[in-house]
Amino acid sequence: MLNLRVAECSLHSKNLVYQALNCRKHTAVLTDFGAVGDGKTLNTKVFNAAIRNLSRYALDGGAQLIVPPGRWLTRSFNLTSHFTLFIEKGAVILGTQDETQWPPLPVLPSYGRGRDAPGGRLSALIFGTNLIDVVITGNNGTIDGQVATWWTKYRAKEYNMMRPYLIELMYSNQIQISNLTLLDSPSWFVHPIYSSDIIVKGLTIIASIYSANTDGIDPDSCSNVRIEDCYIVSGDDCIAVKSGWDQYGYKYGIPTQHLIIRRVICISPFSALIALGSEMSGEIQDVRAEDITAIDTESAVRVKTALGRGGYVKDIYVRRMTLKNMKYAFWMAGNYNQHPDPNFDLKAIPEINGINYRDVVATNVTFAAKLDGI
Repeated sequence: MLNLRVAECSLHSKNLVYQALNCRKHTAVLTDFGAVGDGKTLNTKVFNAAIRNLSRYALDGGAQLIVPPGRWLTRSFNLTSHFTLFIEKGAVILGTQDETQWPPLPVLPSYGRGRDAPGGRLSALIFGTNLIDVVITGNNGTIDGQVATWWTKYRAKEYNMMRPYLIELMYSNQIQISNLTLLDSPSWFVHPIYSSDIIVKGLTIIASIYSANTDGIDPDSCSNVRIEDCYIVSGDDCIAVKSGWDQYGYKYGIPTQHLIIRRVICISPFSALIALGSEMSGEIQDVRAEDITAIDTESAVRVKTALGRGGYVKDIYVRRMTLKNMKYAFWMAGNYNQHPDPNFDLKAIPEINGINYRDVVATNVTFAAKLDGI
């Protein structure tokens, strides 16, 4: 179930070996298609042309696109199946700061509206839907959202559309996102949704601790997920486990389940190491976290929910937590009253049970626990 196996793959021209769910028969380099890595030239058409060209090999061993050292400016682009995007050390994919270059998408059916604005939402920088066997990896290459303007305008409430994520994959399975540095996303960094069989490994995720909604990794209505060996600095939850919002979430009804989190380090002074919710209406079950560390972080594993959510959070097992300089070691909040619209059902009471912690060492903690009921 969670034993997703990886293979030893190689970039022969670079004499480089890396691990991936599947190796590829065909290889191309972004510059083969005319890309310019000066940080100024927009390369969206090049990314799209390269991926479209390589998609023809999906049934012939798949293909990998190498992003070489350079600064590659682009707007949003879509991936394809049986495909690897390999970002080399010294390569930076830069999200354009021209907001008109980010295409709109329909709202997510389990949310009913844009998460942080009532309008629709904008496509992630790297996006894909209905895919099989997708790998986004490298040898510590970088994806940079370049978000200074996004955060400023968000605080000024100048958006009716939801800010884009850095990476979002929908309705997909066999996903790997690994061995990269992710910087300054406009909103959430990594958002797999309605997907399964996922490995997120070896990511360094960095945002300003004063940024808004820059969650690190958000498995959302996903199953069979493994998150490990990540370092996250965030203005919001380092890992947020979700499954839809109020009546939209429990009507859509896809839970997040069978999730393993291990060897993760988090710094988030105003939020949680791991949050369960608050959007958990499609239900969360069987989350296992171990060997995790939080430093200068508001709370460790936090349950966030409210009347109107419905669903449940249950069978949560956490062991070997190290907590340093925390406000709360334990925090469960039943009063997280943000709703997509006024039509939520006050009789939809969430069920929380089977929360298990052991082998926790916490130093310099303000409150051992805070439990807010409904």
